[in-house]
Amino acid sequence: MAETLTSDYKKLLEKEKELAVLQSAESIVNWDMETMMPPKAINLRSQQLSLLSVINHKMSIDSEKGKLLDKIMRHLKYDELPGVQKRNVYLMKKHYDEQTKLPEQLVAEIAKQEALTTDIWKKAKATKNFSMFKPQLEKLVELKKKSAEILMKVKETRTPYDALIDIYEPKMTTTEITRVFTELKHGLGSLLRKCVTSSEQPNMKILRRKVPIETQRKFARALAEFVGYDVTSKEAGGRIDETEHPFTTGYYDDVRITTHYFEHFFTSSLFSVLHEAGHALYEQNLKHEWMYQPVGNSVSMGFHESQSRMVENIIGRSRVFWTYFLPKLKLIAGNDFSDLELESFVHAINQVEPSKIRVEADEVTYCLHIMIRFNLERDLFEDKITVKELPELWNQSYEEYLGVKIQNDSEGMMQDTHWASGLYGYFPSYALGNIYSGQLLEAMQKKLPNWQTQLTKGDFKNIKNWLVQNVHSQGNLYDAPELIKKISGKELNVEPYLNYLNEKYSKFYSF
Repeated sequence: MAETLTSDYKKLLEKEKELAVLQSAESIVNWDMETMMPPKAINLRSQQLSLLSVINHKMSIDSEKGKLLDKIMRHLKYDELPGVQKRNVYLMKKHYDEQTKLPEQLVAEIAKQEALTTDIWKKAKATKNFSMFKPQLEKLVELKKKSAEILMKVKETRTPYDALIDIYEPKMTTTEITRVFTELKHGLGSLLRKCVTSSEQPNMKILRRKVPIETQRKFARALAEFVGYDVTSKEAGGRIDETEHPFTTGYYDDVRITTHYFEHFFTSSLFSVLHEAGHALYEQNLKHEWMYQPVGNSVSMGFHESQSRMVENIIGRSRVFWTYFLPKLKLIAGNDFSDLELESFVHAINQVEPSKIRVEADEVTYCLHIMIRFNLERDLFEDKITVKELPELWNQSYEEYLGVKIQNDSEGMMQDTHWASGLYGYFPSYALGNIYSGQLLEAMQKKLPNWQTQLTKGDFKNIKNWLVQNVHSQGNLYDAPELIKKISGKELNVEPYLNYLNEKYSKFYSF
């Protein structure tokens, strides 16, 4: 009997491995579409991605997989399986049940429409033409609504939008997100007022200098090397490429990041590289023995964002980091950076100012950008608003939350790729990641009280090891609410993140 259980479990993992390999190939095809693909190839690429999605779907709903899951879960000794194996079965069963409810034709249509909508988004954004984007976006939203309605029933969520959130942040709901966002908004509003009304404002002119793209590429490689993201050696498992919207994709031994270089805004690429490297480190430091297993994936996109935010902001925007790294930056840049001084530079890269663009937002205002998107997504999938209304409602929200006026839709609701790519329910993870990062920092400081001193000496090793041990190596063994409590001793809590922000920015803005 036990031999049969073991044999069936091994067969199930073999099928899961095939699926993981296919999905990793699919991610590289998507990467190529954003980085290397010639413009003329988009129609062919949309068909390729559609076919890959259909194959993925067929493998996911393989009836043999269903039979194996049923046999394993009915086995008399199922409850005696080790925790990792039971978690794998649970995750495979969840995915199988969800995918079997989605019609193959709908899966294919969504994949094809995502590719077409992303392509038209790039053109519409470049020409500031929402009317060009609107018809394709409407088609995609309708397809995603059909998918969400189906998934809501199998996931047993309260709303279709909750079903979409569950894809990226399992066990999280609109109600819980609304609660923590309300608390966070109150705390951020008070902090924002103190920062913008302070007389201690940074000199931003020191950052507005022309820096050649090739020099910025050298910056990027140096930052990657510092955090341990290998893109240069013969054993490298990473790459840094250029795209319109920075992202990370890949699996274990092949994890690629992208950035965007601006000649007159060099700090944009500095922090996008650190951000994406944080994502890459998570993927590359998952337990190798769990590769191809569901438990060997990341726990949630919120936790993924916690890692990118820790590397980008908590580490990368700290004074202690630049105490060590600014001299290296100057060495690469030569005379162009000879006038940069540590204190003025660190204050400038931590400027707090309401802005229009999410990816360039400071730590204090960033989550407000996410709250706007969350509100609009929620209302869109509850049929309270339409795609046509998005630009106007976006503009109104930005004036209300951040006090800024949007001049055109390219700096407004077309600034992100997520809606064109069909990633509805993803945005809340960014703010949840910030909240998680605050709790992780609080926990890390108890174990590594000297982490800042180590960083001034260029030692990132102990910080990285702590993250690997407590987050990366845990994979998907626990759902996010359980994992954050296991690490920090607390449930999801905005207080540590707000404490971190207040302590940090009170020093810059003297309050």
